[in-house]
Amino acid sequence: MSLAAGHPGFLSPTGVEIAFLLVGLVTFGAALVTVTTRQLVHAALWLVVALGGLAVEYLLLTAEFIAWVQVLIYVGSVVVLLLFGLMLTKAPIGRSPDADSGNRWAAVTVAVAAAVALVWVVVDAFRTTWIDLNGPAAGSTRVTGESLFRTWVLPFEALSVLLLAALVGAIVLSRKATADTASGGTAPVEAPATAPGEKEGAR
Repeated sequence: MSLAAGHPGFLSPTGVEIAFLLVGLVTFGAALVTVTTRQLVHAALWLVVALGGLAVEYLLLTAEFIAWVQVLIYVGSVVVLLLFGLMLTKAPIGRSPDADSGNRWAAVTVAVAAAVALVWVVVDAFRTTWIDLNGPAAGSTRVTGESLFRTWVLPFEALSVLLLAALVGAIVLSRKATADTASGGTAPVEAPATAPGEKEGAR
């Protein structure tokens, strides 16, 4: 990493920087469609595009290990678990009006506030620091792996417990729905009772 004085500037971007910007726009668009669509399966598939775009961004930043972790854990595990949960709970394939909770403006406000806070923290932390994308990779897979699985091992374990809880919850919901359907389908249908006067009038 080098100081900002040696950077060519925003008016002369390199090919890698242009690709980074384009992939970022695609990732942002996919994330926006993920949270706005009312089709649950489409939301999960667009989430694959968004997470895959993040993996490409890591590759452009010469962080190959983090990119493959992104693909293996998030695209290969989290999204597959979401689709598996949708299949177990028999979620509707088409448009689902129930997918909108009515708190859209509150969610937009929280998302914008979180994005502004995140951008401000990143810009403030790396204000005078630039990554030389054309130079050698800063760091190695060993250093990144040790930092990831020693310092951040607790979030990884929490994520595994969360995935297990989601899988168990999907199985419980699917079994409950099956039991309700079976009990409702075998109930006998009784004919409405008629008064004696109505029978005589019909005759």
